[in-house]
Amino acid sequence: MSSDPTFYTTLLEAVFEKAYECMVITDPEGIILFMNNSYRDFLGAVDPVGKHITQVIENTRMHIVAKTGKQEIAEIQKINGREMIANRVPIYNGDTMVAVLGTVMFQDVRQLHALAANIDQLKQELAYYKGELHRKLGAAYTFDQIVSISHEMQQCKALAEKVANSDTTVLITGESGTGKELFAHAIHAASRRAMGPFIRVNCAAIPDSLLESELFGYEEGAFTGALRKGKKGKFELADRGTLLLDEIGDMPHNLQAKLLRILQEKEVERIGGSHPIPINVRVIASTNRDLTTLMKEGHFREDLFYRLHVVSIHIPPIRKRIEDLPELVNVLLDQLMESTGIIVKEIDERAWELIRYHTWPGNVRELRNMLERALHMMDGKRLELEHVILPVPGVKQQDNQVPTLKEVLAEAEKEAVLRAVQAAGGNKRKAAKMLGIGKSSFYQKWDKITIQPQK
Repeated sequence: MSSDPTFYTTLLEAVFEKAYECMVITDPEGIILFMNNSYRDFLGAVDPVGKHITQVIENTRMHIVAKTGKQEIAEIQKINGREMIANRVPIYNGDTMVAVLGTVMFQDVRQLHALAANIDQLKQELAYYKGELHRKLGAAYTFDQIVSISHEMQQCKALAEKVANSDTTVLITGESGTGKELFAHAIHAASRRAMGPFIRVNCAAIPDSLLESELFGYEEGAFTGALRKGKKGKFELADRGTLLLDEIGDMPHNLQAKLLRILQEKEVERIGGSHPIPINVRVIASTNRDLTTLMKEGHFREDLFYRLHVVSIHIPPIRKRIEDLPELVNVLLDQLMESTGIIVKEIDERAWELIRYHTWPGNVRELRNMLERALHMMDGKRLELEHVILPVPGVKQQDNQVPTLKEVLAEAEKEAVLRAVQAAGGNKRKAAKMLGIGKSSFYQKWDKITIQPQK
């Protein structure tokens, strides 16, 4: 670099002249020391240097800033009939003010509005593409969408929320249709990995011969029919995100050892590959099967079970959290009304009775399917008893014969009474209270069940 002081002066002048912004410098008295060509051309000023700033620029406040010593940033100033965005900054040498710098960022506020509009459009586009990416690769549900009125569900939800922010492996168990995948989505959405991919693999739905390549990927030429460039497996696709291994209990025994190694080593090797690929994946496993029994039978590796069983969350079935049922129905109906366009304003009390008394072996999935079917059977906006079609345990059906309403209600009533007595530990008074009926009414129903008619 040159040591000649004139070099820096020339450089500074060149910077001022080439700057897109209009720039002016005054002394503390408001006398113009310098004005670049951009500002001169805009004002039509021929020789502004040496003149007071108020003689050259209308509505200026440069001389006021010189007196107050307080900078003014992004202020609107009207010049030549245009509203401009101006900055006025005092310049100090130590404690002494030596000059004031004025710049115009936008020679017309409309330029700012146009820029703001462009930024808004870019933000909207970015939000759209992020939304699309998140819709395809991200979690679809959050903890807010999990109905948790019952104590059991509140405990499950609290544990899931607590573990979400860690990278701990989670095992989610529960009957089919209880919402295990919903919990996995919610854990991912509440984690540090929320902006990363959420990849789901159903180990029971993919043939054993294809599952290995789906999970771990393969290199070019690894087997007949392999893609020319090879293929990434689900573990690689889930890098920096979460991988849900759904129905882990159905994973073939020969793949369990490879899965265990990946969980321990944090690296995956493609089929036909020669080197491991580092991965950063949080694994959530789920199953409706009893892994302990499978382990004892030799169908599930003991070491893999304990590697997955770091934090275990068991989702209770509907029949063990009946108090959640009304809110579940409301939430599902809201979703179905939005997707079908069919409005439900009221549910008949007899329909409610049947819904409450059913044991829901298919859990939330069965409940949703029943409600969707009921919506399409409605004529008005009231969900009636005849719209609630449920399989009735204990009632034999021949071919396509539909059980009578009397049979449906009788079986539902019997089931409810027996469940209440069981839950009350045989205490009939307590069972009647749980059912919300009087003692005499309860004993009438109980006698119907327990007293066999004489032949």
